[in-house]
Amino acid sequence: MGYGNPLRIPELLRRDVEQIFNLTDPFCVEHLDAEYAQLVRKLIAKLARKRPSPLARGDLRIWAAAAIYVVGGVNFLFDRTQRPHLTGDDLSALTRVPKSTLTNKAKLIRDVLRIGQMEPEFCRQELLASNPLAWMISVGGFIVDARAMPPEVQAEARRRGLIPDLPDPMRKHGGETAAGGGERDDNE
Repeated sequence: MGYGNPLRIPELLRRDVEQIFNLTDPFCVEHLDAEYAQLVRKLIAKLARKRPSPLARGDLRIWAAAAIYVVGGVNFLFDRTQRPHLTGDDLSALTRVPKSTLTNKAKLIRDVLRIGQMEPEFCRQELLASNPLAWMISVGGFIVDARAMPPEVQAEARRRGLIPDLPDPMRKHGGETAAGGGERDDNE
C-alpha cells in the first residue's frame, strides 16, 4: 500500500472509494473549499478501514453526501455566521439526496466512528486552534490543557499525535506544519 495509498484504503473498497471521491471532491471545491475536500476524504478512508466497512453496502452517492454532511456538522457548516455556509436543505438539494436519507446516513457514520461535535480529527484548521477538545491530554491521570504545559511536554504530545501541530504565526521561517489531532482508529 505505502506511497500509492496514503489513506490506507483496503484493496476491496478502493474502486468504491474512488467513486465517492469523484463525487465529493468536485462538490467541495465548488460549494465549500479544498480543506473540506481533504477532511471528507479522511472520513471516507476511515469508514473504508472500519471492519466491517459500512461502505461495502449501499448507494455511493448517499455515502458521499452523508460524509459531507458529517464533516460539515463538525465544522458548523449549517451555522449561517460561518463561512463557508450551507443549510441542510441546500446540501440535500445540491447532492440530490433526500434530507431524511442524508441525516439518517450521517447519524450512522457519526455512531460508527464515534464522531462528536468539534471532533478534532475532522475539524478545519481555523476551528482547531480554538477547539478545547483538541488540546486535552492526560498527564499523570489528570486531564490538562496541553497549551498550559511546558514546551517539552507539548513537543512530545505533538510527536505522539495527541495534539495538533498547527502553523505557528510567531515562527520566523515560512515552513507550515500539518494539522493532525490524535487519530483514533478503532477496529482497524
